[in-house]
Amino acid sequence: MQLPRMITVTLAGAAVLLPLAACSSNEPASGKAAAPQAATAAPSEEPTEEPKGHPFTGKPYDELRPVLAVKIENTAAGKPQMGLKSADIVYVEQVEAGLTRLMAIFSSKLPPKVGPVRSARISDLHIAPQFGKPAFSYSGAQTKMLPFIAEASLFDVGDTRNPGAYFRQPGRFAPYNLFANTKELLTKAPKATKAKDVGFTFGEAPAEGGVERKSYTVKWPAARLTFAWSEEKKQWMIWQDGKKDMAAEGGQLGAPTIVIQYTKTERSEFHDKNSSYTPLVHTTGKGSAIVLRDGKAFKARWERESEKSGTTFTTESGEPMNFAPGQVWVALASRKPVIP
Repeated sequence: MQLPRMITVTLAGAAVLLPLAACSSNEPASGKAAAPQAATAAPSEEPTEEPKGHPFTGKPYDELRPVLAVKIENTAAGKPQMGLKSADIVYVEQVEAGLTRLMAIFSSKLPPKVGPVRSARISDLHIAPQFGKPAFSYSGAQTKMLPFIAEASLFDVGDTRNPGAYFRQPGRFAPYNLFANTKELLTKAPKATKAKDVGFTFGEAPAEGGVERKSYTVKWPAARLTFAWSEEKKQWMIWQDGKKDMAAEGGQLGAPTIVIQYTKTERSEFHDKNSSYTPLVHTTGKGSAIVLRDGKAFKARWERESEKSGTTFTTESGEPMNFAPGQVWVALASRKPVIP
């Protein structure tokens, strides 16, 4: 079911991108005569279809599995996060007070645990439908938003609906210590949609249009992400607010493709206890983007016709903007930073 259109008030907090600064032998054994061979049919001339890559990562896969979306903390208090290295796609969304929160999409790989799991936001409900009806893991939401979650295109496996899947991680303090067992989450959503086309294309980079970059920084009113190219790892390594973004499993977070998707962001009808309005990020329509891959930045265009449609990315000349195979980070940004 398509989510009802939200009531907006005035232009609100958004984000800004800084200037250019996510497989036998037939010979007989010795001394033995070869046995006469029966006539065999001519080999089939039917062409074999090349296996396609996974729709979220472009990598080889055995089968398409259900989609799990998880809301994850993205401030210093909740780091290091667990499970992000296994995500296929990671969305960066602006929330109240100019901070950011993540929505990680899992399907091809499923980590045992993930977290810290945090509360849902209205923008999540507009992103989710392009994945069909995924399982959605979160830890609570504003009371007035609960009817919208109930109507959204997702299977609710949040902590109130599925408490047995959640636990408090030792060594952390609330509310940044709530983690989830991913298999338990999916057990409660047996009909969750399997991974399908969401508009991404993977392959060789465009022959023209890329500008070599060593790093690229994206700013929100109270958060900053820097992506620095590592030729050794063939990834854009991630820094947040000037510090390495480390994974709880070890090592620095990074991805071969980073997308900075410029969106329209407005105030929603929701706000926190400090009267800071919750941003509503519009991910349908069309706009501009920057795609980082192979140590270069490419100007691109994005388009998403409806909430049930995937998001396509093209070059300035209209050709598909291929991503590098692997994890994709999508930073939902805006050119005009306004605090809600």
